[in-house]
Amino acid sequence: MSTPVTEQSTATAPGRTTLFLKQVGAGVGEGALAAVVAGVVAAVGLVAFSLVEWPAFNSSNVTRALTTVGQVGAAVLLVASIWLLRVRRWPLVAKLLSWVGISAFVTVTLGMPLAATKLYLFGVSVDQEFRTEYLTRLTDSAALRDMTYVDVPPFYPAGWFWVGGRVANVLGMDGWEAFKPYAIGSLAVAAVLALVLWTRLISAEWAVAVTAATTAVAVTYASPEAYSAVIVVLLPPALVVAWGALYRPVEDAARATNPPNGPGAIRADEVAADARAEAPAVEAPRAPRTAGGWGAVVGAGLFLGVAATFYTLHFLVAAFAIALMGLVAAVAEVYQRRAARHPRAARRAATAPTAVPSGPAWRAAVPPLVRLAAIAVISGLVASVVWLPYLLESLTTTTPSSGTALHYLPKSGAELPLPMTEFTLLGGLCLIGTIWLVVRAGSSRRAQALGIGVVAIYLWCLLSMVATAAGTTLLSFRLEAPLLVLLAAAGAFGFVEGARAAYQAFNEPARFRVAVVALAIVGALAFVQDIPHVLTAEITTAYTDTDGDGKRADKRDPSAVSYYDEIDAALLTQTGRPRDESVVLTADTSFLSFYPYWGFQALTSHYANPLADFAGRAATIKDWSKLDSPAKLLEAMDKSPWRAPDAFLFRRGGDAYTLRLAEDVYPNDPNVKRYSVSFPKELFEDPAFTTTDIGPFTLITVRR
Repeated sequence: MSTPVTEQSTATAPGRTTLFLKQVGAGVGEGALAAVVAGVVAAVGLVAFSLVEWPAFNSSNVTRALTTVGQVGAAVLLVASIWLLRVRRWPLVAKLLSWVGISAFVTVTLGMPLAATKLYLFGVSVDQEFRTEYLTRLTDSAALRDMTYVDVPPFYPAGWFWVGGRVANVLGMDGWEAFKPYAIGSLAVAAVLALVLWTRLISAEWAVAVTAATTAVAVTYASPEAYSAVIVVLLPPALVVAWGALYRPVEDAARATNPPNGPGAIRADEVAADARAEAPAVEAPRAPRTAGGWGAVVGAGLFLGVAATFYTLHFLVAAFAIALMGLVAAVAEVYQRRAARHPRAARRAATAPTAVPSGPAWRAAVPPLVRLAAIAVISGLVASVVWLPYLLESLTTTTPSSGTALHYLPKSGAELPLPMTEFTLLGGLCLIGTIWLVVRAGSSRRAQALGIGVVAIYLWCLLSMVATAAGTTLLSFRLEAPLLVLLAAAGAFGFVEGARAAYQAFNEPARFRVAVVALAIVGALAFVQDIPHVLTAEITTAYTDTDGDGKRADKRDPSAVSYYDEIDAALLTQTGRPRDESVVLTADTSFLSFYPYWGFQALTSHYANPLADFAGRAATIKDWSKLDSPAKLLEAMDKSPWRAPDAFLFRRGGDAYTLRLAEDVYPNDPNVKRYSVSFPKELFEDPAFTTTDIGPFTLITVRR
C-alpha cells in the first residue's frame, strides 16, 4: 500500500521572492544598459548626419543611397551577432553588436532620409501638428497640461510627450526642433528594449532575428506615429510575457497538489481507485524553481501601464488581448483539472502514476485570474500618473463632453486587414506566420501568445464595425501596424522552424543552411531598402513644410509660417506676459506647435479635450462674430464661461478678419468640414484692442 507524500515545493515563499527580485533586477539592469547604448548610437548618428549639408530627399537620391548603405552596415552587425551567439563565442560582444545593430538600423532608416530637414515625418501637417503642439507644451513646462486648453487636465496621454519635453528642455531645444531626434531615438531605444525582452524568452540568436523583423515592420508602418511605434515594437514580446504570467498549468497543478502549508499529494492508490488498481508510491510533482510567474506579472503590468500613458488605443487592444489570455488560461486549467480525473486518466495513472490535485475543478481558474487581477492593478497604478487628473475632473464637471475622437471610419476601418493574402515580401512573411500560428497553436507558448494577440485584433476590428451602428467606431484602422508586427514575429519563427524541417526532410544537404541564410538576408535587404519608398509622402512633407525657423528644407519659398516669429515678438511686447499666460484664438493652430501659447479652440473636435466643450466654443465664436460693436464684444468675452482670448490671430479678407474652423461631419469620409467665420473690422475699433498687420495675418491683442 502506498503512503502519502508530504514534501513541499522547492520554491518556497522566500525563494520565490529572491528569484523574483533577481529576475526583475537583472531585466531592469540589462534594459537600462541597452537603452543607454541605443540612445548613444541614435545621438551619434543624428549628430553626424546633421554635420553635412545634404540635398533634399524629394529632389535627390543621395540620401536614399546612403540610407541603403547604412542599412547594409546595420545588417552586417546583426548577422555577426547572430553568428557569435550561434557558435557561443564572445557573448558580451555579440550582445553589444545586436544592440548597436538594431538601434543603428532605426537611426539610419529614419535619420538619413530626414537628414536635411529639422522636421519629422509628416512635418507639421495634419495629425503631426497637434503632436508637435503637445511636445512644445510639455517642453515649456514639466506640469501635466493639456496640449491646447488652459485650466483643463490633459485628455491625450502625456507619457511620451512629457519625456520628450524633458529631453528637449535639458538639451535647450524648442519642442518642435526636438521632435525628430526624440522620435527616432525613442524608437531605437524601444527596439533594443524589445530585443532584451525577447532574449529572456527565447534563445539569443532567435531573439535578434525576430526583433530585426518586427523592428523593420514597425519602422515602415508605425513610425509616423512615433509615440505609438514604441508600443507596437514591444507588443509581441510583451504578449508572450503576459501569457507566461497567466498560463502556468504545471506550476499551478503542482501547487494545488503540494501546497506549502500541508500535504503535498494525494495517495496514488486513491488516484487509481476508479481503475481498481493499486499504484506504487510516487513523489508529487515539484513546482519548477521559478518566481511563480510574478516577474512576468510585473512585466506585463508595467507594459500595459506604460502603454496607457503613451497611446490609449494600443493600450486598450493590448489589455483586451491580455484579458482574453486570462480567460483562456482559466478555462484551459479547469478543463485540464477535470480531464486529469477522468477514468481514462486514472487508468493511465495506474501504469504511469502522477499526483492529481484535490478539490473542485473550478479552483484551477483561481491562479490565472488572480495574476490577471494583479496585472490590472499594476497597470492601473502606472496609468493613473497621467490619467487620474482627467478622470477626477470628468467625474465632477458639468461641462458637456464634446469629444469626437472615435468619429473616423476610412475604408480600411470597414474591412478586415488580411496582409497574408498580399503578393509582397511582407505578405509572404505574414502568410508563413499565419501558418505557423495555426500549426503550432497546440505546442508552442509563443504561438499561443501571438495567436491570441492576432485574434484579439480581429475581434476588435469586428467590434469596431459593429459600433458604427451606434454612431461611433473603435478606430480599428489604426491596428494595421500592431497586426503586421505580430504576424511578422510569427513569420520569423515560422521561417526558422520551416527551414529546419526542410533541412531534415532533404537529408541535411551540406549547403542548405547557407542557402537559407542567404535567402533570409536577401529578402530582408529587399524589404528594408524599400522603407524610404513606402514613407515617401511622409518624408516629402517634412521637406515641404515650413519649420519653426521659417525655412523649408527643400530651399523653396516658405509658407506664411515664416511670419510666426514676428507674431510671437509682437505678442510678447503687447501683452507683456510670458507665452504660457496668454490665450490666442486662431485658425492657424500650427502657431501653437512652435510657441507654447494656449489656444481658445483646437484644430478639430477629434483632437480636442472632451472637457473643453469644443462645440460650445465654436458656437460662441460664431456669436461673437455677429455682434455689432466693440463694447458688446468685450462684454461677451468677459461673460465667457471659459478664459477669453488675450489675442486674436486672423487672416485678412476684404473688410473682415477670417477664421477657418472645422466641424465634425461623421459618418462622412472625410469626417471634417471646413467653414469660415468672419469678424467685421469695426468690431475691433476700440482702444481696448491693438491691431497689427503682419504678412497675411492680423494680430489683435486685448488690453484688460
